[in-house]
Amino acid sequence: MGDLGFWRLAAEEPAACAVVAPDGTRTSRGELLAEANRVARLLRSQGLHRGDRVVGVVANETGALAVVLACQQVGAYYVPVNTALTTGEVAHILGDAAPVVALASLRHVDLLAAAAEQADYPLGRLFALGAHERFADLYALASREDDGPVPDRSPGAYLGYTSGTTGRPKGVLRPRPEGDPDDLFGAGAQWQLGMFGVTPRDGGVHLVTSPLSHTAVSGLAVTSLHFGHALVLMERFDAAEVLRLVERERVTTTHMVPTQLHRILRLPGQERTAHDLSSMRNLIHGAGPCADETKRGTIDLFGPVVWEYYGATEAAGTVISTPEWLERPGSVGRPQPGAEVRILDPLGEEVSVGGSGAVYLRMGALAFEYRGDPDKTDAGRVGDFVTVGDLGRLDDEGYLYLLGRSSEVVVSGGVNVYPAEVEAAILSHPDVEDVGVIGVPDEEWGECIAAVVQAGADSHLARQEDPARVLEGYLADRLARYKVPRMVAVVPELPRGANGKLRKHLLRPVIGTDVG
Repeated sequence: MGDLGFWRLAAEEPAACAVVAPDGTRTSRGELLAEANRVARLLRSQGLHRGDRVVGVVANETGALAVVLACQQVGAYYVPVNTALTTGEVAHILGDAAPVVALASLRHVDLLAAAAEQADYPLGRLFALGAHERFADLYALASREDDGPVPDRSPGAYLGYTSGTTGRPKGVLRPRPEGDPDDLFGAGAQWQLGMFGVTPRDGGVHLVTSPLSHTAVSGLAVTSLHFGHALVLMERFDAAEVLRLVERERVTTTHMVPTQLHRILRLPGQERTAHDLSSMRNLIHGAGPCADETKRGTIDLFGPVVWEYYGATEAAGTVISTPEWLERPGSVGRPQPGAEVRILDPLGEEVSVGGSGAVYLRMGALAFEYRGDPDKTDAGRVGDFVTVGDLGRLDDEGYLYLLGRSSEVVVSGGVNVYPAEVEAAILSHPDVEDVGVIGVPDEEWGECIAAVVQAGADSHLARQEDPARVLEGYLADRLARYKVPRMVAVVPELPRGANGKLRKHLLRPVIGTDVG
């Protein structure tokens, strides 16, 4: 795509808006380009070479985008760190990635400092996005650098770490591409955004509702810049503010997770319908199962502009439009361009159409490895296909339907129960804001179903001494009896990571100590 790529677009239209910060500050393409060029030179002055890593523990701010754009033109791997991780997990990433530079937004400096101390990472390589008494000020140092075009450019890449929900995070490493950064990232934008029906250079505005500390969120935001779209950053997700921003900034695209969609639909009717949402052309969601009720409500609110995808840090997967989904409710779509999907049995053999098994994905030449862990790399592969533990089935037209994760399937009385189905049913309860379902040991049944429910303190459900009995009555005509949770805990908030994924291993202590 010879007319795409952020650096090229910024040179052509330097006055065009690139970013609207959470406080409303607007940064032009020319200003963002200059900052990215200065940061690129600063990174090189710190000894950065092609293939080296830069770790970022960042908030949603314009400077974080400049760092990514800098890495993408000096051949560096940018490593976004989920700010919801523990100090030990961040320390593990520092030790594993061995970055030349690690940087943090001011609000996350303490997390990075503690992790660096635990990992014995050199303090002289720590930078803050702003003035700080302990870290070097990245902005101040970069201001001394030339902001002109960077010589000897080379495309960088992301090194994304898995969320760490079931163990230590693992770096998903792919070969770094070669060629002109504008051409490569322009073509990548056409592939990624094109599959969702997004068009380039059309005055598009992309709303960032989730933290840039997550690979998919950061990647989609920067890809939008390469596509000629402006970004609007939210400091943190707020359902009502999303609708206000869509109207005020004439937002055309956004990416959300099902939990966020559910919270928008839970807004009072007048607040939910008071805004003009007609600018929205492509609302993209993924990163977890979406209940049918939530999906239909989102379509009713925004129109037939909803796109869903399924995939993982390790491989691309599927995509589905609104018309396709309405014809095949529950499906997550057909393979994305260049991807393949297969359903395999435990012996690695392909199952017949309609049969269930492990979902395996293949993404052409974009093979990956878990950095420093060849055994884990090989464990999830069958030939060129890889699985991340999800179960599903394909219909006769190649549409994928997910059943759950193999590690999360609850076997109760010899019968498989998929938590996603139970969660979707519970989520339809008017008091439920969020929910996670797991299996807990049971002497009689082997495992029984347990649910941790997020509900407001003033809600009817939160005030009940026996919330399990309340849900049992509500679910009686929605789920088979053996799928209804026997144990229920109500909490103010579920432990979701910055990417919206539920950290289910943290639910077990809640069920064990605070069960209704």
